[in-house]
Amino acid sequence: MSDSEVYEFQAEARQLLDLMVHSIYSNKDSFLRELISNSSDALDKLRLESLQDKSLEVDTSDLHIELVPDTEARTLTVRDNGIGMSREQVIDLIGTLARSGTGELRRKLIEAKDAAASEDLIGQFGIGFYSTFMVADRVTLVTRHAGESAGTRWDSTGDGTYTVDEVADAPQGTSVTLTLKPVDTEDHLYDYTDATKLRQLVKRYSDFIGWPIRMDVEKPVPASDAETSDTADDDADDTPKTETVSETINSQKALWAKSSDEVSKEEYSEFYRHVSHGWDEPLEVITVKAEGTFEYQALLFIPTQAPFDLFMRERTSGVQLYVKRVFIMDDCEELIPEYLRFVKGVVDAADLSLNVSREILQQDRQIRAIRRRLTKRVISTVSDLRDSRPDDYRTFWQNFGRVWKEGLVNDFDNRDALLKASSFESTRSTEDTTTLADYVGRMRSGQDTIYYMTGETRQQIENSPHIEAFRAKGVEVLLLTDPVDEMWVTSGVEFDGKSFTSIAKGAVDLDDLDGDTDTSDDNAKADKEKQAEEFTGLLGWLGETLTDDVNEARLSSRLTESPVCLVGDTFSMSPQLEKLYRASGQELPKTKRALEINAEHPLIAGLNKAFADGGDDHADLEPTAKLLYGLAVIAEGGELDDPAEFAKLLAGTLTTSLESSPS
Repeated sequence: MSDSEVYEFQAEARQLLDLMVHSIYSNKDSFLRELISNSSDALDKLRLESLQDKSLEVDTSDLHIELVPDTEARTLTVRDNGIGMSREQVIDLIGTLARSGTGELRRKLIEAKDAAASEDLIGQFGIGFYSTFMVADRVTLVTRHAGESAGTRWDSTGDGTYTVDEVADAPQGTSVTLTLKPVDTEDHLYDYTDATKLRQLVKRYSDFIGWPIRMDVEKPVPASDAETSDTADDDADDTPKTETVSETINSQKALWAKSSDEVSKEEYSEFYRHVSHGWDEPLEVITVKAEGTFEYQALLFIPTQAPFDLFMRERTSGVQLYVKRVFIMDDCEELIPEYLRFVKGVVDAADLSLNVSREILQQDRQIRAIRRRLTKRVISTVSDLRDSRPDDYRTFWQNFGRVWKEGLVNDFDNRDALLKASSFESTRSTEDTTTLADYVGRMRSGQDTIYYMTGETRQQIENSPHIEAFRAKGVEVLLLTDPVDEMWVTSGVEFDGKSFTSIAKGAVDLDDLDGDTDTSDDNAKADKEKQAEEFTGLLGWLGETLTDDVNEARLSSRLTESPVCLVGDTFSMSPQLEKLYRASGQELPKTKRALEINAEHPLIAGLNKAFADGGDDHADLEPTAKLLYGLAVIAEGGELDDPAEFAKLLAGTLTTSLESSPS
């Protein structure tokens, strides 16, 4: 392989670059924040690597970031002496978009109606380096990985290709040089070679970076020094003397070490964007300070928007671990449970070893203590959000409710608190969700359980035959449509002493909900017993005819409009849960359920009469029995084993019906 090679961007990356270069964003300044954040990460990683690998020959005495503007050449260079990148890393991390979701971002960028919306999307999809093409006609990156002898140059004009060369004398670290576009005031493109402008941007976006950000600036020479350097030449001019000095232009103050009254809302927002690589505002800021035998500080954020990779395996947790202000790891999964992976922020501990590995962290008692406290703080914060700021809570739940409920499955210690802070859709309202406390407060007299039904959509559940009797009697039902609902609701969970009961499983009797027992109830009971006797023959025959699909046929007390429905046993899997397991590649035996029939429905009444009139031979009714089973499957949103057979049976039955009808 030659030292210099030309590569093509991946198709989606090329289209994405074109969108970014030619789209108009309300704030192009963001490119500088992204480059400085990348440099900060590189310095963090070098410091950690030098602590873990004593044989690594690197100088860490003056780790820093440097800005080098050149007004005449119209270039801006951002360089660091951090960990650097190898040739392979440059190709993998810079040359291609090694993140899933690129196509989705392109679609959303195209659909975005305004500049602010487009800008929000960039941060969500983690493509900070590519933001440089908003302000530059050419981007050149030179880097050398710590411990390697040769460096790499990456160069592109964003036109679909990039060049990779070997550089023999590259310094350790990374420098990114932007050949800037012409200044265009109409396009809100500032002069990014202007030292004053750069200083303002660093102060606004990156003042909290823990490493010094330096820039050469011109400063007046003190009068005494100027006089000393002057010659006696009579022709000496009166121009003020200046000198070039390297100046640190950020404060380097760790935001989490300050008290909340010392930090402005804007500073919190910028720090949140730094650690999350997002563009939204934090929905809530959480500060934690523990003192005593074990000290640590934490600054956590609940985002306003869910990141695109929230449910992807390769996504990152977003909580950084520091020890005594020294960066340890970028995404410390041990600090926060999986179901709170949307939380972003920093934890700075005082007593952990700097040379710490993930295996040690998993067993560390102090880390487990931090995890417990942070978990409880996040849960209590969300609970307070629900009580004090319902609109913000609604935003939180729409974005993170599905993830939050994962904790109901695997965090038994905090399950009660999680349930109290959760909310669910129900038949009570189509506009808002309900808490379990409010549901229990509205329960009917005599009701001792929380009724629910799972399904793929709210509409599917509301149209299900299972819900008919509950709707008729005004009994509230929770509508659970997230896949995780199938897991937690069947795990034996209770709320306020009330169990959860699926309206699609087991027997249902709503007659005693109001707690009244009078003569009318006795009469209703007698009518049911008489009806059961009338349908005994049909029920037995249906059970035998459909034995491959159902375990029994019985009269229903939950149907008021539909002719039939399928009902599982109390502890059986729901069809939705079976579908989830099969989608994950797990083979499951077919689960038989009960076929419930509505004795009041004209179709069932007619079938029972035909059965009674048919004597001992009911072969002609078998197609109807199979059609009833198919109708029950379709009504609950299920999939037929053999749709073609069902269609054939339906066509045959309709044909027979038309032929026998009077002309």
